[in-house]
Amino acid sequence: MPAVTVDDITVLPRTPEVDRSTARERSVISVTRAPGGFEGEGFPVRRAFAGVSPELLDPFIHMDQMGEVEYAAGEPKGTPWHPHRGFETVTYIIDGEFIHQDSHGGGGTITNGDTQWMTAGSGLLHIETPPESLVISGGLFHGLQLWVNLPADEKWTAPRYQDLRAKGVTLLSSPDGGALLRLIAGDVAGQTGPGATHTPMTMIHATVSAGGQVSLPWRPDFNALAYVLAGRGTVGAENRPISTGQLAVFGPGNTITFGADGSQDSNAPALEVVLLGGRPIREPIAWMGPFVMNTESEVRQAFEDFQAGRLGHIPADGIQPFRV
Repeated sequence: MPAVTVDDITVLPRTPEVDRSTARERSVISVTRAPGGFEGEGFPVRRAFAGVSPELLDPFIHMDQMGEVEYAAGEPKGTPWHPHRGFETVTYIIDGEFIHQDSHGGGGTITNGDTQWMTAGSGLLHIETPPESLVISGGLFHGLQLWVNLPADEKWTAPRYQDLRAKGVTLLSSPDGGALLRLIAGDVAGQTGPGATHTPMTMIHATVSAGGQVSLPWRPDFNALAYVLAGRGTVGAENRPISTGQLAVFGPGNTITFGADGSQDSNAPALEVVLLGGRPIREPIAWMGPFVMNTESEVRQAFEDFQAGRLGHIPADGIQPFRV
């Protein structure tokens, strides 16, 4: 699981020690396990938010862990051209490659540690697919896709695409050097990630060495979620156990704590966890397929607009899934 690594973590800026006199440690409301499924043309995913109340997830809508899977030659799959409206998709690639293209001019190839941040807003068409070389050769593929809701007054914003390269991610160390924090968006402990967000939020990928413990300041007006990509550890004030494929939802407070067990499996030697927090929008949600709106009539309108070609058209040079 390479994503972004450093040879010497001690040279990175360190998050400050949490002031215990003012810290209000967040307890854990729930720990749920993500069920498996398939997306697009049939690539395996874990549905990270399954079974969790939307009120606890707000402003986040949906998240899939894509893989981790070792494809044989000819097996890699993606998604064909499809529409979106009313939210943002955040695709973070840990291993492997994905090609993106949309009808608004955005696109490119993302690989280890890169993130594509697509604001669908008023609507567009897009495609995500592995490149021809990966389909032919096979190989490791692992990533994450997060859907972030937009408030009603921003659902009609013009589409936008952000190409966030691995080298631009803000890298931090925990105070004792036991954890590497990749700050993709938002801010923590005075540091800011490169992603520009419509909805105030924070996204971090943390690697915690065996036995390491981390406490981070967390905005009290944000919710707090921790999803384990790999490894075993604990979360929250009560040190609740958590492992691969599980999501922890934290309660109120201004500090989150998590740590890695002292003993890890050889195929997952550290705790790999994605931390999410955002300011809840607290608006009605009408969600069907690729559209996340506020009312059912807005969803119906989105389908009508898509069928009428008002969400855009596949470009003349539009890429298509490669199959062997």
